[in-house]
Amino acid sequence: MQETTEELNAAEVAIPWESRTDRPERHVRIAWSARTDIGRSREHNEDKYDFFVPEDPARLALRGRLFSVADGMGGHQAGQVASETALKTVIRSYFDPDTSYETEAILRTALNRANALIYRAAREFDSKVAGMGTTTVVAIVKEDVITIAHVGDSRAYLLRRGEPLKRLTTDHSWVEEQVRRGNLSREEAEKSPYRNYILRSVGVDPILEPDFESVIVQKDDTILLCSDGLTGMVDDNQIADILGKESPSDAVISLVDAANDAGGKDNITALVLKVVDVGLYNEKIHN
Repeated sequence: MQETTEELNAAEVAIPWESRTDRPERHVRIAWSARTDIGRSREHNEDKYDFFVPEDPARLALRGRLFSVADGMGGHQAGQVASETALKTVIRSYFDPDTSYETEAILRTALNRANALIYRAAREFDSKVAGMGTTTVVAIVKEDVITIAHVGDSRAYLLRRGEPLKRLTTDHSWVEEQVRRGNLSREEAEKSPYRNYILRSVGVDPILEPDFESVIVQKDDTILLCSDGLTGMVDDNQIADILGKESPSDAVISLVDAANDAGGKDNITALVLKVVDVGLYNEKIHN
């Protein structure tokens, strides 16, 4: 794996869970990998991915594991600042012990904290970061449920054995809105010069409205989190073919290579989770 955000200081999220006796009832064993690439047209990589995987049973039971991808936007290096700030803030906030135990509520709070921080920074500090923002897609793996939260056009997909690739997110974009209203076909939307016009992003507006989706996972399920630098270059059929044939480590390389081979017009990030097994939690054997 490469180019994550800076490693989190463990002390900042090493909250006092040791006094708690919670244990997960069920547990998903997963294999995963991630890769981000600058592409062939950009000077900076404004994409980021990050994660936090608790080892202590209480935090695992109450919070699960977090995986995330963000695609920053803004002049100069503002996009890099926005995407990194968003993911770090979401992780720290999500694992704050003083918030509720309901996954969607905690995640909504975390995203709103990130939104407020970036929105304020863009208006109070260096003019070079004015107007910065970022798309974000976050996956929480808690017991045998994956909860997806997203803002913008970074996506989450599910590939389940015997079924077609399923998109778990709906882009917050102008063209997606036109497709929903029947003004554009899917084919027209993919070719539209306005396909990158985003209607929602973290840090641009004072109020944030993330969307959520939850899935009970099964053995052999594959989840993909990615930026539009992948989906803008590689169609769903090719994505499904790669995810269905390759391990997470191989798949993220193949997905990035496919996007670059198609032109690499944007930064590219792919994070792949593969469900190895679903069963009862064993404190001695989990990952």
